[in-house]
Amino acid sequence: MADFGLYVYQEEVVQRALCGENIIIWLPTGGGKTRAAVYVAKKHLETTENAKVVVLVNKVHLVDQHFTKEFDPHLGRDYKLVPVSGESDEKDFFGNVVRDSHLVICTAQILYNALINPEESRHVELSDITLLIIDECHHTHKESVYNKIMRCYVEKRLGEQGPLPQILGLTASPGTGGAKTLENAVEHVLQICANLDSSIVSTKNYVPELKQKVPRPKKSFDIVDKRNEDPFGEHLKWMMEQIHEFMNLPPDFKPRQFGTQEYEADVVVLEQRGVRDDNRVLAQCALHLRQYNDALLINDTLRMMDAYSSLEDYYSLKGLKAIDGTDYYLVGLFQENQVELRKLALDSRFENPKMAKLQTTLLNQFDAGVKSRGILFSKTRKSVHCLHDWISNNRVLQTAGIKAAILTGAGNGITYMTQHEQGETIRNFREGALNLLISTSVAEEGLDIPECNLVVRYGLLTNEIAQQQASGRARAQDSVYSVVAERGGREERREHINEYLEELTGKAIAKVQEMSPRQFHIRIRELQREDIIRTKAAESHKLQKRSRFPASRIQFLCRNCFKPVASGSDIKLVDNAHFVNINPNFKREYRAGGQVVLERTFEDWEPGCTISCNNGNCGQNWGFELKYKKIALLPNIAIKNFALQTPDGRMTLKKWKDIPFTVEDFDFAEYCQDNFPDIIFD
Repeated sequence: MADFGLYVYQEEVVQRALCGENIIIWLPTGGGKTRAAVYVAKKHLETTENAKVVVLVNKVHLVDQHFTKEFDPHLGRDYKLVPVSGESDEKDFFGNVVRDSHLVICTAQILYNALINPEESRHVELSDITLLIIDECHHTHKESVYNKIMRCYVEKRLGEQGPLPQILGLTASPGTGGAKTLENAVEHVLQICANLDSSIVSTKNYVPELKQKVPRPKKSFDIVDKRNEDPFGEHLKWMMEQIHEFMNLPPDFKPRQFGTQEYEADVVVLEQRGVRDDNRVLAQCALHLRQYNDALLINDTLRMMDAYSSLEDYYSLKGLKAIDGTDYYLVGLFQENQVELRKLALDSRFENPKMAKLQTTLLNQFDAGVKSRGILFSKTRKSVHCLHDWISNNRVLQTAGIKAAILTGAGNGITYMTQHEQGETIRNFREGALNLLISTSVAEEGLDIPECNLVVRYGLLTNEIAQQQASGRARAQDSVYSVVAERGGREERREHINEYLEELTGKAIAKVQEMSPRQFHIRIRELQREDIIRTKAAESHKLQKRSRFPASRIQFLCRNCFKPVASGSDIKLVDNAHFVNINPNFKREYRAGGQVVLERTFEDWEPGCTISCNNGNCGQNWGFELKYKKIALLPNIAIKNFALQTPDGRMTLKKWKDIPFTVEDFDFAEYCQDNFPDIIFD
């Protein structure tokens, strides 16, 4: 293996895979799991008749990264390799692509779609694949797309419906699944193994070489004391109390402490209760209280002006959409206190001490004469943008030579990045045009980011897997992993818990590896059968739930103004993905806004304009128009923006999968006949 450039610890962990076993390779971030997988793929292609390798990733940007950085350089000369993502034309002929290639790298969703698509040019069977490599395989749990694929696999395995591909999973940490005891952590690791039908393998004989290759960074708890005074935050809390009095809180409702995630959960429930009880005062007050709570959370992490600006932005829009006395009261309360809030937010005596500590932490590693590279992790896209603004306008940090940029997840909207923007940012960081990435969790896992000598976690409450992924980004010699947090606060406590859970994960994996092959096999089969039974029971329950009411008995109400706007029988399902209203009268209920721009293009549809409630000043966002096959302009609606009136009362839902009625598939031919009767369609 020396000619391939594997380290001895990598050679050790691939041995069982080379013998055809299903295994999960457990190596730390930076340990070279992908390189080990490339080697296994190479040997598999060389030694297996009609070999067909599929590499699954869980994020779009990893498709091109794995192809360009790892697989193509080592295999591209001798084999046909094809990267396929949602942006690739090849996805529309995925079955043909798999049949005509030696190795395909794709997102898991594309393979799953191919497994359930009956069209020959798109369909793939698991038996068509001889080696299935699953990157970041700890995501193979619950209803993840990885697990949907592997459930298909396990069902065939239990039913002895072969042949099936060899499985190779890659992970830096399977985690404990929330378990706090060794016994439960062992069960979690066994469940991951059962889901992947694989044993878990790690280096045993070459741990010193692994530690030398992947040194752990020096961990630094950069702790600050709590503010002595916080008049801005106290004023926000006083305003929240005024809203509590106005809304006449239900006597059985006991909200928890302001400025916490727990209080946010409370007001989410309160808003849902207001909608269900036809109590708009309760529902709207809860929505505004959530904004104030968000401002308190921002005030705890960022600058006071960032918290103030979040409220100012919210109320600049709300003031235009007032429709009754509740709206006028809530908007008026902010406007009456706006000057005072701004004055307090600008008072530097009460600024957040965490910001000063963060500045010191950055300056300890960055200097105009030193080449440093770092990542600053924060929780939300909002906080990332605020931190970038602060660093860009901080003379001290600019003098130290910090050249920062934002890195967030891909998506739609002004706070998201396109795939191209992500790639450009990482390229500039790799080449040295940038030396600090301010990132959400998107940079924790999988991204090909150069070795950093500083990783900072700021205002984060995450699990042990995310902590290990982030820590693994600090790979440079003498690197520092810093946690900036308030003394005794949630972030400091969580970091210490994660340290314990990381240790517990290692112990759990060791226990699993100590099991005899027979004992391991028996337990894996038990877990697999239990999961299949549980899944089938859940599917049966879902079908029962879907048939609870006829679609015609369901009424859709705008979530904001409660106006009835549609019937459940108006809703149809397009391409098993888009829920649209086909009633031509529905157009009277909404107003069209700006054009929706998506980075991707789609085979059968394109986005139109945004749509929102047309009831007076309501303006509640509902979704966007979808132009299907160049002819049908269909309102594509989001269920979270509506309330459902059912025979049993009113309800709110986050996702379409939870609706209590059946939605029929959209019939394009019937739609054309109804809407274009003078045109003859073949």
